[in-house]
Amino acid sequence: MIKAKPILKNKFWLVEDEGERIGTLSVNDDKFMLSDKSGTRFFDNEKQLKKKLGKDFLFDALEIKETLPAISEVHGYPTSNLPYNSMFDVKRKLPLFTKSEKSKSIYCAGYYVIRFDKGWVKSFCPKLITIERYGYKGPFKTEIEMRQELSRVNSK
Repeated sequence: MIKAKPILKNKFWLVEDEGERIGTLSVNDDKFMLSDKSGTRFFDNEKQLKKKLGKDFLFDALEIKETLPAISEVHGYPTSNLPYNSMFDVKRKLPLFTKSEKSKSIYCAGYYVIRFDKGWVKSFCPKLITIERYGYKGPFKTEIEMRQELSRVNSK
């Protein structure tokens, strides 16, 4: 029988088979990471993990609550956090959001390249005030698009 013995409550376990250590297991953002002699593998939920390890797999004192995946995008652009108060600045064509219900700090969803005094810098979900103060290109939906634009502006 394969067992997971807790080392850090609901965070890290030693995986043992008949009392012999065969690997480690950790959880982060509701994803499981199993490291053993085969390498490191990731699982989206406990069901996938049990399917891989076999029906005899058993957790000692597991209390993980599965949550629905949070939508982390505003108007089709990715965000760094779960967005609240999403809005769209029509004039500047910027997808905007806050990081909490009562926050007054507004962030721009997506990837950007921002021109500071020392040159162009890549940025993911910068604050609106940063975009207002400095020159920028964006938003971009993917990091690849942003990197291409950064290469283009740096080559000028």
